[in-house]
Amino acid sequence: MSHISIDAHRQRGKISKYIYGQFSEHLGRSIYGGLWVEPNSNIPNINGLRTDAITALKAIKVPVLRWPGGCFADTYHWADGIGPADKRKKIVNTSWGSVVENNHFGTHEYFELLNQLGADAYVNGNLGSGTVQEMSEWVEYMTFNGTSPMADLRTANGHKDPWHVKFFGVGNESWGGGGNMRPEYYADLYRQYQTFLTSYDSDSPLYKIASGPNVDDYHWMDVLMKNAAPYMDGISLHHYALASAWEDKRPALAFPEAEWFSLIKSAQKMDELITKHSTIMDKYDPEKRVGLIVDEWGSWLRAEQGTNPAFLYQQNTIRDAMIAAITLHIFQKHVDRVQMANIAQMVNVLQSMLLTDGSKIVKTPTYYIFKMFLKHQDAIAMDTLDDLSETTSASISKNKDGYFVSLCNYGLTATDTITVDMDSLISTVSGEMLRGTKMDQHNDFDHPDEVSPESFTAITHDSHQLTAKIPPMSVVTLQIDTVN
Repeated sequence: MSHISIDAHRQRGKISKYIYGQFSEHLGRSIYGGLWVEPNSNIPNINGLRTDAITALKAIKVPVLRWPGGCFADTYHWADGIGPADKRKKIVNTSWGSVVENNHFGTHEYFELLNQLGADAYVNGNLGSGTVQEMSEWVEYMTFNGTSPMADLRTANGHKDPWHVKFFGVGNESWGGGGNMRPEYYADLYRQYQTFLTSYDSDSPLYKIASGPNVDDYHWMDVLMKNAAPYMDGISLHHYALASAWEDKRPALAFPEAEWFSLIKSAQKMDELITKHSTIMDKYDPEKRVGLIVDEWGSWLRAEQGTNPAFLYQQNTIRDAMIAAITLHIFQKHVDRVQMANIAQMVNVLQSMLLTDGSKIVKTPTYYIFKMFLKHQDAIAMDTLDDLSETTSASISKNKDGYFVSLCNYGLTATDTITVDMDSLISTVSGEMLRGTKMDQHNDFDHPDEVSPESFTAITHDSHQLTAKIPPMSVVTLQIDTVN
């Protein structure tokens, strides 16, 4: 039995739609084959971007897309990815499998993708192997509206008008693959590089994001906030859910019961990480101006057998749906600090929304969680009084019609009967459910609808209380319309 009490006066704050952000890196088939198929492909596309993927992603209203990495960002030189495609430099992707990168997907193609998705830009600059000038000129190339060397080059390459870059990351994982830096050194570099990232649009200045800590490196967070907080708008945090040790990636399918719970426990650590990092941030930024940007999160499991292990292609099951729901609930608990998050990654890599194989495409259970949770975006997170069972996670937000409730019962056998007490008069209640019947139930190209949302009707209610019976291995959303 679980119990939730909603008081209209107890509110946490607005849930930024950017918490539902995505990430797509030059890694495996994330972009090439997953999103980009070339304009002359037999796969239906618009300007080289596959139509089926864009249609599916538009349905979950992707608010922001981080690109080009990840680790790849600190080896990426943007000038290699502009101009006629057949004249672009081919490079070796040393970050992911040492495969040839033809640079056919570059800055112009990225903004075409954003245009088709209706998403905002989060560009990650090259601090690790790049220069201040290179990063500065990229911002000029993308955003300057006028006559200048980079704006003229952009015009020559077919795009006269500037694009809008809302978010800009200065390096990635600078503590590791982005340069193996000490926090003191990176703090000084960050201060230097961001100085030359000019906001050419004074009405919408660049939101500058520093490379933050690796999981629980609280020293890194302290040094960065102490030495560079006034110069940043956000600082990143990365945490992946693991079923075992980092060195022992576990399978996404045919896993034992213990690993259902070990992966969930690892995901739940996000709450502790945000709490402790926020405490450090509060010391230097009590007004909470600087956002915590969780721009890499999700399940990291073993690559599927028969695939290139460097491509990080993993199947996505009902267990991943649990991970998504639990983690999004944690972000919504911390809306005072978490201003954006970007699940890794959008297509064909790690905990993705979509899987593709040639012309075939499938929506994952994680995709459906993002679709089911749409009403949380830009709603008001409620600070509820909860008495939840040990296998239930919940989040409640207020919208114009009433309240939106998302519930996750990640137990394997027991139904949880949840009672919700309201201080408002209940008018109507409608529900939707994503449910698994076995731990590794998933969608594949032969069975694309094995896991998909269905109507949820196990609800009773009177004027001020409702009761819902939530099955095991399920995520349920309820829209409770109220009379004011």
